[in-house]
Amino acid sequence: MSSHFHPPLLIPPILFLLLSLTMASTSTAPPSSPLLSFSPPEGGLTHLVVHNKTGEVYLGAVNWIYKLSSNLTKLRSHVTGPVTDNPRCYPPPGVQSCPHELVQTSNVNKLLLLDAAHNRLIACGSTSQGICQFLRLDDLFKLGEPHHRKEHYLSSVAEAGTMSGVVISPDIFGGGGKLFVGTPIDGKSEYFPTLSSRKLMSNEENADMFSFVYQDEFVSSQLKIPSDTLSKFPAFDIYYIYGFNSEQFVYYLTLQLDTQLTSPDASSEQFFTSKIVRLCVDDPKFYSYVEFPIGCTKDGVEYRLVQDAYLARPGSRLARSLGIQDHEEVLFTVFAQGQKNRAKPPKESALCLFTMRQIKEKIKERIQSCYRGEGKLSLPWLLNKELACINSVMSSSPPTLFSSSLNRHHPCYLTIHKHYKEQTRLQHYNIYVDRI
Repeated sequence: MSSHFHPPLLIPPILFLLLSLTMASTSTAPPSSPLLSFSPPEGGLTHLVVHNKTGEVYLGAVNWIYKLSSNLTKLRSHVTGPVTDNPRCYPPPGVQSCPHELVQTSNVNKLLLLDAAHNRLIACGSTSQGICQFLRLDDLFKLGEPHHRKEHYLSSVAEAGTMSGVVISPDIFGGGGKLFVGTPIDGKSEYFPTLSSRKLMSNEENADMFSFVYQDEFVSSQLKIPSDTLSKFPAFDIYYIYGFNSEQFVYYLTLQLDTQLTSPDASSEQFFTSKIVRLCVDDPKFYSYVEFPIGCTKDGVEYRLVQDAYLARPGSRLARSLGIQDHEEVLFTVFAQGQKNRAKPPKESALCLFTMRQIKEKIKERIQSCYRGEGKLSLPWLLNKELACINSVMSSSPPTLFSSSLNRHHPCYLTIHKHYKEQTRLQHYNIYVDRI
């Protein structure tokens, strides 16, 4: 097995925040003061977001959404379940009668995002094929719950921690707001894309809410897992562990079945691989899509199962040790050992660190080398085959891949000959770094 671009591990968001809060409290409060904590009556916390201006905390849980103060005092709560449902109903029973038996079903919060530009939360659940509610930040009042179109259903997979979204505010890169969402599909490729970008309208009842940013007869703002892949590997899926926005790009850390190590035989042992995915924010046709394996190695032991991640700026001491400036971003990532047992990973884990400068440089190098005809476009789940990079004529001066302005040399528009477009947007790369 080749070594891979290996990072450091990280603390799950909920624990990370609570750890930060408790550390802060113990540094200022008397020794006898209790640690700050919050435990919902029904348990089942799945997501946490913090308002970066007010410090207020929003929690997603099974059947509930909570709003807490910065000292973890409960301020508001909003019930989301149980609801009468059946996962085999398409569309949900609230839209059309369903021939299957309906039962009371817990609603697992799968996505919890701040849409600060519109003063609202986006809370998506596991019931009714994954419809979402828009909740006012101030009091968790339900502003809307789009459910009239196929695009309103994002995923019915109930497993928490496998779906991730990134909100792009309308004033960041021009145009309207948008939501990038990655989700497992549980074999239902005819209903759900695994990755898509959706419109975020200011009016929650607008008919275009969650419609694809771009769609014509041939291309749209989505990627689907091909039926050929699911026929060969019925268990194949992509689990989106963490998503974030950095400069003009959206990134995801994903976990997926390694189709090169796993036999199509259903009874064979399964191997998984972690990948980092990148898209340009203003690329509505997903031509800029790239992905490559990511993991850690320490003392000859590989850590390949990503568990969680968090993007932050380092303190001055850590920045100096990494050779970067304080304002630069670092991706803290936690990996479990090996490549097996995705659902119940080994207890052995590692915290790995990547600088975003390092990640972007490696992607830049790979794109440029592929234009020189070096290596292969390895994306077996989407292409079902290996395609060699083809030496392509470019302009006399190579494009600046990370230019600050959006122009024809921007990475989103790096296309060569027309018939290469589908190939050049699917680059895959193994990143090699020394252990940090």
